[in-house]
Amino acid sequence: MYDAFGKMGSNIEGGNVNQPGLLQECRSAHGPAFSGQYCQVFLRQGALQYFVGICVPDSCGEDEVQTLVLYGRLQFGQMSLIPPLPPILVNQSTQEMIMTHCLSNATAPDASDATCLFVCCVMVAIPLAATLFTAIMRWQRHREVRPTAEASCLNPGLMLYGTLKTNGSYSSDINSNTLEENSNSSPRHTPSCFPRSCMSRCLQAFSLQTTSQGVFSTSSSIPGGGYSSLNGIRVLSLFWIICGHSAQFPVINNLDNYKNWKRTVESNPLHVLTISGPVFLAVDTFLLLGGLLSAKSLLGSIDRAEDKLSPGLVASYLFRRIKRIQPLHLFIMCLTIGLISLVQWGPYWFPFIDTLMDCKTYWWANLLLISNLLPVHEICIPWTWYLSLDFQCYATTPLLVYFYRLNRGVFVVVAGSLLLMTTVAGAVITALLQLPVFQPSTLTSEYYVLYYYVKPYTRYGPFLIGILTGIYLSTKKDPLLKQKWQAALGWFSCLSIMAVLVGLAYVLRETPAYPSVPHALYQGLHRPLWALAVTWIILACEEGYGGWIKSFLSLGLWVPLSNISFACYLTHPVFIILYIGLQETPIHYMDINFMYLFFGHLVLTLGVSYVFSVLVEKPYLLLKWSST
Repeated sequence: MYDAFGKMGSNIEGGNVNQPGLLQECRSAHGPAFSGQYCQVFLRQGALQYFVGICVPDSCGEDEVQTLVLYGRLQFGQMSLIPPLPPILVNQSTQEMIMTHCLSNATAPDASDATCLFVCCVMVAIPLAATLFTAIMRWQRHREVRPTAEASCLNPGLMLYGTLKTNGSYSSDINSNTLEENSNSSPRHTPSCFPRSCMSRCLQAFSLQTTSQGVFSTSSSIPGGGYSSLNGIRVLSLFWIICGHSAQFPVINNLDNYKNWKRTVESNPLHVLTISGPVFLAVDTFLLLGGLLSAKSLLGSIDRAEDKLSPGLVASYLFRRIKRIQPLHLFIMCLTIGLISLVQWGPYWFPFIDTLMDCKTYWWANLLLISNLLPVHEICIPWTWYLSLDFQCYATTPLLVYFYRLNRGVFVVVAGSLLLMTTVAGAVITALLQLPVFQPSTLTSEYYVLYYYVKPYTRYGPFLIGILTGIYLSTKKDPLLKQKWQAALGWFSCLSIMAVLVGLAYVLRETPAYPSVPHALYQGLHRPLWALAVTWIILACEEGYGGWIKSFLSLGLWVPLSNISFACYLTHPVFIILYIGLQETPIHYMDINFMYLFFGHLVLTLGVSYVFSVLVEKPYLLLKWSST
């Protein structure tokens, strides 16, 4: 048990202050009447805060462990239970206890954990049962239907086909090439070989035979065709975010050479995988794409509704969005809560456990898509703040489209005012609170996330520019670019803006000691400027001035990855947290270590996200065909 105690290591000056010990060795110790129990004692000594892992009998409670450390001062030879750091390293030799936490040797899910696990099991069991049902029906069809009748029912020209009524059984199928936006178009009046029940259609929508079709297709996944560059932009932005989280999460409290890492990579853009640069720009890219596609989708719905923007159409538009994001969102939330109760976590789990445990109190905020409006320490499943923000922005699209159709002058005033307000809000908040420009170390800045990073009033600019771009692309009659010099000037401006925004993120990386005009201007302007630069890439690719960039962004490789990108965003933090939470020793920063972390998380994310897409996400999207 003493061998499992945490002991002072090397490179304390470089940031190796925690002393985790060995959890599994502690738990493997067994006496006649007790077993080893691993506890963490969080201490402060001078300016340093750190924890020490100790091994005590499992009959000890946390209060008794705290008493033992504070007052027992047991001696093992000449060494105290938790010796202080030596004066040569820390000026202050007196230790101050912050808290004590013991990790249970067994998992004990409570009622809420069991409920979440049950919900996950049900959401997975339904498509598996539907798959079995569909397989049985198809087997019966091929076994009993006459060849001539079967051939007429399997006419490839039919979008939806039924099967002949045989012995009272019914079946139906869905063609995988049907696009989502066609759900609002008039159904084809094609002869059906069988009547179709509602239950049969629902089971077809949930079966893997249906949901797995088209995921690996390399044809464009953008509704209505066109905009092929959006697939590449979306996937590359997703990879950037995964890379950022893979680098940032261990940095918070899991490195044994944090100060060395900070000196080496925070000021050097060449260390891409070990810091991922200003990854917040990838989030702004997603908001831009969301605004563009939301405007295009709504305008398409209005055209199919005989040019009428009715309350019913708006309600249907918002409901489709909820149906698009909430099933998988709630599944991941329940899955994460269940994992908390089932997994035996290591000593580096504590930075995440309090935040994730907030799900038991604030789960309703995720259900209502308002979690980003709560204080940061109350957000359930922290990375899902983006879904709430995205839906809040998405709900403004009908209002802006209404003003656009009502009066172009009013629309320009409203859009310009909103863009000005979100820019000013970001600059003023940054100046008043003396906020830093985002780097991984600022994740510990509560004000940065609480008042700036996740709020719609500072994030709305890119989404608004996306709406304007979507309206323009959906209504334009003539090309924007008429001369090659215009395209050359546009590309030069676009690439220059991107380079300046990335470079300034490193120049302004330090937290200002006083209200800083450069920090305020950057935080206020960088989001709309980045969105405008990405908008240029989209417009140039659409109008034939993209060159090799369009060819690269339009590769068929990006399409299947784009099809599962939503599941990837929700799933990848689970793997990162599992990896960190199961570690017994700290991670040592090296470029090669962080590179392997990124690619390992990416491969696992892609594989599991495909499964979650076909089991949970796509079935609810396909349910819209049940009335066809």
